[in-house]
Amino acid sequence: MTLNPADAAFRSRLSADLPDEVFRPVEARYLEEPRGRYAGAQALLAQPRTTGEVATLIRHAGEAGVGVIPYGGGTGLVGGQIASEGTAPLILSLERMNKVRDVFPDENVLIAEAGVILADVQAAADAADRLFPLSLAAEGTARIGGNLATNAGGTGVLRYGNARDLCLGLEAVLPDGQIWNGLTRLRKNNTGYDLRHLLIGAEGTLGVITAAALKLFPKPARSGTALLVVDSPRAALDLLSLARAQLGEMVSAFELMHRQGFEFLTETGLDVRLPFDTAPEWCVLIDVGLSGDLNPEAALEALFVAANEAGIVPDGIVAQNETQAAAFWKVREMLPEANRRIGSVSSHDVSVPLSAIPEFIRKGGDAIAGIGEFRINCFGHVGDGNLHYNVFPTPGKSRADHENQRPAIKAAIHDLIHEMGGSISAEHGIGRLKVEDLEHYGDPAKLSAMRAIKAALDPKGIMNPGAVLRA
Repeated sequence: MTLNPADAAFRSRLSADLPDEVFRPVEARYLEEPRGRYAGAQALLAQPRTTGEVATLIRHAGEAGVGVIPYGGGTGLVGGQIASEGTAPLILSLERMNKVRDVFPDENVLIAEAGVILADVQAAADAADRLFPLSLAAEGTARIGGNLATNAGGTGVLRYGNARDLCLGLEAVLPDGQIWNGLTRLRKNNTGYDLRHLLIGAEGTLGVITAAALKLFPKPARSGTALLVVDSPRAALDLLSLARAQLGEMVSAFELMHRQGFEFLTETGLDVRLPFDTAPEWCVLIDVGLSGDLNPEAALEALFVAANEAGIVPDGIVAQNETQAAAFWKVREMLPEANRRIGSVSSHDVSVPLSAIPEFIRKGGDAIAGIGEFRINCFGHVGDGNLHYNVFPTPGKSRADHENQRPAIKAAIHDLIHEMGGSISAEHGIGRLKVEDLEHYGDPAKLSAMRAIKAALDPKGIMNPGAVLRA
């Protein structure tokens, strides 16, 4: 990457093949990430409207050896969408490629361009009386191309899987500028290597996703929500087992929340009404979607009774209407914003085998206490083993006061996760923030294969340089 794309010669070559409207001034949001950990250098911003324009941009970048940073909604939390300091690459924003191209209700398939906002994909599915189940806190801003590039998770993974599991086919531009027309709606297609799964989760390092064929699902006839108090993470796992025994695959979400999160909501003054007069130490937010004439409130009440009799759940509330259910979910969805306002010293998106969750939480607390005095907000998608384990300063201090302890905190948590057979990145990806962690904890054979694939598909190293793998 020896050429600065702001050079007149490079811009001139692009302008010869692309309309002027493709190029836009670079706003601050393209050079910042939500947690303030990365600041990008100035770059040339391109906002193509078609896959052909994306191919033209990448072809010229490859010829000039210019790095390309794919940009979706900018909501990534590991710096994957932010250019490294000291470089001035081409930021390729997919925001104007925002059309839902087609919906096939009978096939349960929707075709969306990469720049469609996740909430708009959900709305298009709903208009066809279908469900697109990928749901996460940033769904009003995040775009489906970025969701696929990072293999996003969210609250529905327990029932429906990650973004990878919700995609049938892709259209993408490869590093040499070729367009891969893999936008199949087929559910069976055994014709060699599956490039779809290679590009999903690659964070734009192997190509740029421009459109996707997405799986839809029948909408549950009725849904229900409950907030159930548990004494410990171990009790939460017992409740999950009981819920699955009674409700099977109808459990859509199973979210663990800690008292510290409720206290942060109050401390930061967010407009959230907490459902308990006294915040419990732990509680579980459970969502179910039932078919036919089954009554979700009755099913959840029966679960509560069984869990109470088993000594698992001492208290709880079953939502009696959609308004109350939405209020429960608002509590969960505002936890990341409360965390942001407090300002974490070190944040961790991790996963462990389900049975190891209680031990990890206990040992993690002990490890942090050995480093200093902190507050821990541990919450997340316990149904699939994904926890957001975030460490915060005590009242009166800021994360800046503990910046020198941040490496020790991260190492303690990641060492523990690795020791327990977990992952140091559950759903947020590697980006630039975790490149060293991937090298340290990653399996050598896997890393070798990843580097070989990168070298084969992107020999000039132009695709999102510095993300996932070192140059």
